[in-house]
Amino acid sequence: MTTMKAVGLFRYLPISDPESLINVEVEKPSVSGRDLLVKVHAISVNPVDTKVRKPKDKVETTPRILGWDVAGVVEEVGPDCSLFKKGDEVFYAGSITRPGANSEYHLVDERIVGHKPRKLSFAEAAALPLTALTAWEALFDRLGIPKEGHAGKTLLIIGAAGGVGSIAVQLAKWAGLTVIGTASRKESEMWVRERGADHVINHYEPFVPQLKQLAMDGVDYILCLNQTDKHWDNMAQAIKPQGKICSIFETDEKLNLFPLFNKSVTFVWELMFTRAMFQTPDMIEQHHILNRISDMIDSNKIITTLNEVITPINAANVRRAHAQLEEGRTIGKIVLEHF
Repeated sequence: MTTMKAVGLFRYLPISDPESLINVEVEKPSVSGRDLLVKVHAISVNPVDTKVRKPKDKVETTPRILGWDVAGVVEEVGPDCSLFKKGDEVFYAGSITRPGANSEYHLVDERIVGHKPRKLSFAEAAALPLTALTAWEALFDRLGIPKEGHAGKTLLIIGAAGGVGSIAVQLAKWAGLTVIGTASRKESEMWVRERGADHVINHYEPFVPQLKQLAMDGVDYILCLNQTDKHWDNMAQAIKPQGKICSIFETDEKLNLFPLFNKSVTFVWELMFTRAMFQTPDMIEQHHILNRISDMIDSNKIITTLNEVITPINAANVRRAHAQLEEGRTIGKIVLEHF
């Protein structure tokens, strides 16, 4: 049996516990069907990693591998593959229902993989897939924002300095929207403005008075990237009649939809893993989206959201990245490279 290095867990523990993520040796996987075997060069961490890892009464009999952001090189292709060949440089987020990519090699369905941007390093590319897919699907699939003809349409992005927000601001500006981002610190406000936001407001203060100071009586679209229940009332007040709200942040609280009724407001969820999880007929759309993102990077329409690189990929460093994410103050993306 050929083995590979990985970072995994057996128990779901607080990140302060050194056993929460450990170095392991696992079997190197083999390709079949439409799977690619990718040699992993760089990975990124996302809030989903910390949510999956959060403490609970469960013990795994084999190591559970997390990680859903990858840049690497195709090592081998399955017999049914047609989109890639050995040696191709790729980037992707993967599927929540399969082992993650915090390992030397990783299996992934080619339909959710894109060609890595040529002008980016592996670390710069690894910062992008999950957040770019989430932002693209939220803006253009869920909110139904057309890619042209906006004529003054406005978008409020709650949590604009985070991973998804950092790319959503850029995509929204590319699509022609007036973008209002939320941030609460000087450094996060600067980051949001550098990515193209027209205005920045504070998400710890009521939205409507701040929008009125910008001569706005509301916004046409809202993308919520943080604590849906916490911002619900503010969103209901700030959205214009016939507007649309999308959130990527699940909630255990019951949401009162009635404030949206008189305004005929649409509310919709976005989960980047849906297409792969349910093997939807349009699953290959993620391949096309990632290739579009790659082209936009290479043509200087958008830039990477990388903000910190940690080397090498090992349990101690992945725990460090998880701890930073759990503080809730991360700007942009944290990437790890090299096993």
